[in-house]
Amino acid sequence: MAYQYLTLRKEGGIAYVTLNRPEKMNALSYELIREIISVQEQLKRDKSLRVVIVNGAEGNLSSGFDTKSMVDNPLNLAKIGVKWFPTKANVAQLISMGWQRLPIPVIAVIEGVCFGAAMDIVLGADMRYAADNAQLSIMEIKWGLMPDMGGFDSLRTLVTKDTALELLYTGDIIKAKQAREINLVSRVCKDPMQDAKAMAEKIINGSPDAIAAIKLSVHKSWSASTSILLARETLYQVALIISKNRSVAVRRNKKSGEKYFERQWWW
Repeated sequence: MAYQYLTLRKEGGIAYVTLNRPEKMNALSYELIREIISVQEQLKRDKSLRVVIVNGAEGNLSSGFDTKSMVDNPLNLAKIGVKWFPTKANVAQLISMGWQRLPIPVIAVIEGVCFGAAMDIVLGADMRYAADNAQLSIMEIKWGLMPDMGGFDSLRTLVTKDTALELLYTGDIIKAKQAREINLVSRVCKDPMQDAKAMAEKIINGSPDAIAAIKLSVHKSWSASTSILLARETLYQVALIISKNRSVAVRRNKKSGEKYFERQWWW
């Protein structure tokens, strides 16, 4: 499928999704938001993929919501915000939640600006690798609004409550180093894309069934009760023990001389 406002490249089990409106600093128009949802669905169906890396074209992740494009066409704003059931995600919220629902890890590469709605994209990723020059802001307060695109679901697990409130109340722009200090990003890197690729190569060596189970379990159990967590761990582990990919992973690690994985399995 061809996309107009983003690019999708697949190589060696890694999908590279690049927001591609550089003339607008990759601002999120209605059309780009729809393409993000579409590419998420495409990636979910592709069984050959093991990792997704998301970034922005030409040195910026995204300047956030393209307010002008929405004001010029209020119907588009309604299309991404409407939902029939309050507990379900609307189109706007899927730009964050959609990455969480993929059965493979998602790494966000943050360069330049990452403002407003762009924060929802990176908060939906499993890891966030930021360049030294990156600037981040949860900026909705500057428009008299509150964040409503799903990113808070991850934000509440990353930073402390008072830190989250500082970010939400002020809309302050913070640099990558400060974002790392408060755990908003996973790493600050000289070359975040290179670090993301290196991490992706490590992940690819694991069993895809185990990776999917780990991701699903962590997302569902992070704030769950201990009893639910224990039950989910047991169910997922039983499924993994009988899966074909577990034996493949054991043979691969044994062949490479890494005995640790095989021994630890039986603890």
